[in-house]
Amino acid sequence: MPLVEALSLAAKDTTGVFTCMPIERRAPKANDVLINITHCGICHSDLHQVRGEWPMPHLFPMVPGHEIVGEVVDVGADVKKFKKGDKVGVGCMVDSCLDCTNCKAGVEQYCCGSGWTGTYNAVIKDKNKINIKNHELGENIYGGYSTAITVREEFVLRVPDNLPLVKAGPLLCAGITVYSPLVNFGAKKGGKTFHTAIVGFGGLGHMAVKIAKAMGNTVTVISRGTKKTDAAKKCGADNFVDSKNADEFKKATGQFDLIINTIAANHPVRAYMSLLKFDGTMCMVGIPPDTFQMMAFDLIMGRKKLAGSLIGGIKETQEMLDFCSKHKITPDTELIAAKDVNKAYHELSTGANDASRFVIDMATLTKGLKVENEPKIDPSTWRPHPAAVFFPKESNAHAKQRNDMQMMREG
Repeated sequence: MPLVEALSLAAKDTTGVFTCMPIERRAPKANDVLINITHCGICHSDLHQVRGEWPMPHLFPMVPGHEIVGEVVDVGADVKKFKKGDKVGVGCMVDSCLDCTNCKAGVEQYCCGSGWTGTYNAVIKDKNKINIKNHELGENIYGGYSTAITVREEFVLRVPDNLPLVKAGPLLCAGITVYSPLVNFGAKKGGKTFHTAIVGFGGLGHMAVKIAKAMGNTVTVISRGTKKTDAAKKCGADNFVDSKNADEFKKATGQFDLIINTIAANHPVRAYMSLLKFDGTMCMVGIPPDTFQMMAFDLIMGRKKLAGSLIGGIKETQEMLDFCSKHKITPDTELIAAKDVNKAYHELSTGANDASRFVIDMATLTKGLKVENEPKIDPSTWRPHPAAVFFPKESNAHAKQRNDMQMMREG
C-alpha cells in the first residue's frame, strides 16, 4: 500500500517527554481524506494518556492530539463532501462500525458494535484492516501532533470560513465536550432563567462559559481561589464562586439547574450536589483518575441527577462548529512552536496557563527538529494508574524505575 511520510511529536514512555519522530500515514483509499495539519490543540487528556494516568491500555510511542485542523490535500475516488483546499478538522475519533443502533442515531462515540476508534492511543488488531504494521499489537494510530493525517470521510468535519484554523482546533474536543451536555441537559432551551454553573475554569471550563452564555443562560464559574475571576468575567460569566471560601460555597446551595463539572483531578464531587436546584443535574465531563463517593440521599433529596457525557457524535460536532461560527465563539489560545511542547506540558500540568488552550503550530515541525527539554518536568510527581496496561511493557518508565530502586536496595 502506498504511504505518506510525515513528522510527529512522540512520547516514548510514561516520562511524557516529546521528541521529533518520522511516521507514515496511509495514502487515501476510496473514502479517505488526506489532510495537511496546520494546527493541533493540546488537551488535558493528552497529558493524562502520555503519563499513563487512566485505567486503560497505553500504546507507545504515543503521538497525541485530537484537536486537529488543516487543509485537504487529496481525497479518495468515492469522497463526496470534501475537495482539495477545504478547511477541515478531525476530533476525538476516526472510526466506528457506523451500523449499530447508536451509530445510526448519530452518537458514534457510544458505538455498541465494534466500538469507536480514538484518534490516537488506539490500535487496529484485525489483520484485514491494518494499513501499516507499526506496533507489536498491529497498527498503532497516531494523532494530530503531526504534519499530516489520513481519515475516512465520515469522521472529517468542515471548519466554517469565519473560524480561523489557529483557533478552531480546541473546539473539536473542548468545544464539543461541553456543548453536548449543555444541549442534552436543557441549557440550550433554558434561556436566561436557566442557571448553569461551570466547575473548573480551564480549557473546558472557559469554552463552557462562552457557549452557555451564547445559549442565553445565567452562568456562574466555581473555581479554587480568586485568581481566575477576571478571566471568567471576561468570558461572560455572570458570577464567580471561590470553592475554598466556605461562606460563598454555602450561599450557592440550591442555585443551579445544571452543573458542568470539568475538573480532571481528584476532588470532592459529592459536595457540589448540594448546589443543584430541585430536578437539577450535575454532568461530569472532566475525568478524575480515581473513584469518588456519593450517597443515595444526595440524589433522592431533590430528585437530583449525576450524569456523564463523552464528546459528541459527528453530526452534533458539526452543529457545534456552526453554532460557534454563528455566535463568533473561539477558544482562548496560546500558539506555540513544536520545539516548546515539553514546556507547554509542564505548564498545563501545573495550571500555569490559566484558561487558555495551547495550540501547536505544525509549520514549525520540521525534519531534524530538536524539541527542547523542560528541566522542571519531574516524573516522580505523578504515577501511572494501577489498572493501566502498557505496550510495550518497558514503556512504563515508572515501573522500571521502581524495579531499579528495588534491585539497588536488595543489592
